[in-house]
Formats: sequence, structure tokens, C-alpha cells
Amino acid sequence: MKSNPPQKLNRRQFLLRSAITSGGIIATNVLSKSQVFAQAPAIITSDKERPTIPYGVASGDINGNRAIIWSRSDRPARMIVEYATDESFRDAQQVVGPTASEASDYTARVYLKNLPSSQQIFYRVTFQDSGDTKIYSAPAEGTFRTAPAYRQNIFFAWSGDTAGQGWGINPDFGGMKIYETIRQLNPDFFIHSGDTIYADGVIQSEVNLDDGSIWKNITTAEKSKVAETLAEFRGNYIYNLLDENVRRFNAQVPILAQWDDHEVTNNWYPGEILDDDRYTVKDVSLLAQRGNQAFLEYFPIRIDGDDPTRIYRSFKYGPLLDIFMLDERSYRGPNTENRQTEQSEETAFLGNAQVRWLKNRLRKSTATWKVIASDMPIGLVVRDGSTKFENAANGDGPALGRELELADLLRFIKQNNISNVVWLTADVHYTAAHYYDPNKAQFQDFKPFWEFVAGPLNSGTFGPNQLDNTFGPEVKFLGIPTDLKPNRPPSEGLQFFGTVKIDSSTEVMTVALLNLEGKTLYSVDLSPEK
Repeated sequence: MKSNPPQKLNRRQFLLRSAITSGGIIATNVLSKSQVFAQAPAIITSDKERPTIPYGVASGDINGNRAIIWSRSDRPARMIVEYATDESFRDAQQVVGPTASEASDYTARVYLKNLPSSQQIFYRVTFQDSGDTKIYSAPAEGTFRTAPAYRQNIFFAWSGDTAGQGWGINPDFGGMKIYETIRQLNPDFFIHSGDTIYADGVIQSEVNLDDGSIWKNITTAEKSKVAETLAEFRGNYIYNLLDENVRRFNAQVPILAQWDDHEVTNNWYPGEILDDDRYTVKDVSLLAQRGNQAFLEYFPIRIDGDDPTRIYRSFKYGPLLDIFMLDERSYRGPNTENRQTEQSEETAFLGNAQVRWLKNRLRKSTATWKVIASDMPIGLVVRDGSTKFENAANGDGPALGRELELADLLRFIKQNNISNVVWLTADVHYTAAHYYDPNKAQFQDFKPFWEFVAGPLNSGTFGPNQLDNTFGPEVKFLGIPTDLKPNRPPSEGLQFFGTVKIDSSTEVMTVALLNLEGKTLYSVDLSPEK
């Protein structure tokens, strides 16, 4: 649903708004496309009579001069966004958004456009009650920085894997602390590389740790079983929003989100029929439909009008950076032994349409750096049982199975002389830096490139995974012991994220890998190919 165009508020109107929305007095007429608050205030004697915003606000999908603002009401209510370039909201503009209804689980988003470049934007969200249009929620505020139009220093972060393997919100530990660590660095935006929830992961109230202590989780009904119904998928996203670190992060750092498997169920692919006693719904395509709806409802994502379920998309962040967000889940073939010698529907990983889209966008990109945000790493073996493979990598040797699609893409990048392509990913629950060298590869028709792995955010730590030599990866850094005992809790500190800095004058990209405390474990400067 399209938002109404922004309306300019003069100082007197905004001061009136600020006064009447900050306390227990709420004013006004029903907001229309051409009206602002004007009527005498109505007195609200109880917060129960007004909508609330229980899970804060978020911004995302910043692209050129556009951005998405997201929030959720506790009841049917119309979302209204005011925004300005200063904290006092002088010369604020207003957008009347859609009604948050039961059909969207009371979530709503507003599309902001024609924003000034390289500006800190301050915004506030209110909800107008659908039953009594004189009643408004108290405002919830957030901020974000718009993309630059010209050369400018860029700083962003990425990671993945939130609340997996039974490690949920532990107030005694400080909740999901890594979100606060990243927020304090104040990145321009954050790429969530997938596994934004663990729909297949139950959160129990207590977990016994190896040292005899107890990890205590906040629990909810929706996290007490695997997600099958739409309400249960939605409840997984709500669970993460119970954490104050996450809400504070969302209000400050724009999010570019992609999904992987745990937004639906472990290692899923379209058409799969589950053999899992935990599920009464065995049809994975039905679970994926519900999971997709909840994912799109609970992130500030621009919905594609032509393909409203589509997750892959790209972003232009000034002349120095383009970002390509992949979906390696929705269009793949089944998990197999992955040793086919020819491409087919069975060997699909991105799928033909997404590959064509990515090639076209890469070829047209004029940005210095092209970041491919991949929800799975290229050269790490991820198995699905004893004989099947979840990832493209299938062990040492020539390109086979799903690797054929990646080989075709890497060959295309070389043949079209597309320079400065860097891959960022998560998924494997540890951090590492990989350099792919055609001179050390079985398949050699590609330009050398870097891949950086970071995660988890608040999940169990695993690894390291077996390396596949098909594309010649070399481990330049590994952030965990090689003999790590699996599923280490967040309290052991092995939680990781990465940051990227691009210097506007030299165009050098500095990639760093950091831990839970924000300590830099590894850093490398990448000079652009001219």
C-alpha cells in the first residue's frame, strides 16, 4: 500500500503536536492527505485507551534518497511518520501511512522518498486508533543516515544468526549484548546475513552450562515449539524484539535483511517433505510461505509490487558502493549428493532468474566496490545428513552440482572485467577471512576475490567447517580454535560481527572482524583495482 505524500508542518503546528503527543493529552481530527492536527484535544485518562508501540521502530532498505520506516501497533491503527533533519523536528514533514491491521499482525511501513543525501534523519512514529480517530499513541523515535550522493566515507557492519540453538534472551547476561556493541560503533547500516530467527529452534527457560551454572532464557508460547502456523512464525520475530538491545539497535541502525534456512526450518528447500516428528505440517513449501510472510512483515523491507514475496534486491550507497543481497534459499533445487556434471533445475542455487538479475546489476554497476551479501559461504562444506549437501560446496575437486552455477557467475565477472567484488556472509557460526585464488583452484576461470564470514549474533558457536578447494580458498584468518566443542553459549564470548570502512579519498576498503566486546581480531586493507 502506498503512503500519502509528505506534508510540511510549520513550527506552530509541530510544537502543538509535540506538546499533545508527549503526555496524556492527545489531540485532533482524523488525518487525511491534506490535513494536519487542528481540533481541540481530547483527554485520555488511561494508556489502555490509546494504541501502544510495544516493539519500537526500525529503518531499512536505504537506497539513494529513499528509506523504509517500520513499526507495529498493538491494535488496528494508522501509522503516521514525522521526519526532519534535526532533533528538534524543525520544519518536519509528515507522511500518513497505511493502517496496521490484523492481516499484517499490526505491522506497518512507510516509504520515505526524496530525502536529502548524507543527512541524519530523525523520525517519530505515532499510531492513530482506528476505532476512535481522536486517540493517538505516544510517539516512538528513531534515526538513520541517508545514503551519500557524492564520495563520502562509508562505515557499515554485518553478521547473522540470532537466537539459535536454544540461546535466547538471558537478562542476567545482559540480553543480546552484541547488538549493543555494534550500535555503539554507529554504523551507517547493518546487513543481517540471514537466520534472523530460528523458527525450528525451541527456547527453554533454563540451559545447564558445562561449568555447572545455568543460562536462563526469557520464554514465550511461540518459542516453546517449532513454528508451523503463521502466528508462531510471527512470534519468533516478536521474541527477538523483546530484547532492549535489539530495539535500541533498530531505532538507530538501518537494516538490510536477508534470509537463510532457519526463518523456515533447518536446511530447507522448496518442495521438501519433512521427516521430523516435531512437525505436524510436513509440507515445507507451505511453511516457507508462512515464514516468508512473517519475515517481510517484521523487517523494514521494500515490498516489490511485481513480486511481493521477493527477497533478493540491490542497493546503491553513493558512488563508492553497491550492495547485492542474495536469496540462496527460495529458488534452489533439492539437497542432493551435489555431484551432477551439468546444470539443471536440480542444481539450481540462486536460480536462473536471480542469476540473470545479478549479472545484469553487476555489469551495470559503476560503483568502486561491489559487495555481494550471500546468506551462505562459497567454499565451506555444509552437509545435510551423511550424503547430501546444504551448500554449493561438495568437497574437493572440479565444479559439480550447485558449484556449476557459481562457476558460471565467477566466469562472467572475469569475462566482463567487473572489478572489486567482495563477498560477505554468515551461516556457519564463526568468523573467518577467505581469499579465493584461481592459481590454487580446481576451477580457475575467475578473478581472485575475498570472502569474509561473521557470526553468530546470539546463537551457539560451531566450526570450523571443511574447506573445499574447487575455487581455491585460503584461510587468512580463523577466529575460533580448530578443536572447538560444538554449540558454545554466548557467555563464552565467541560471538562475532564484521565491519567495512571505505575511505572516500583513497577508496581503500578496510574489513575488520570483531568479537562480542567489540575487539578487532583481524583487519585487512583492500586497495581497489583501477
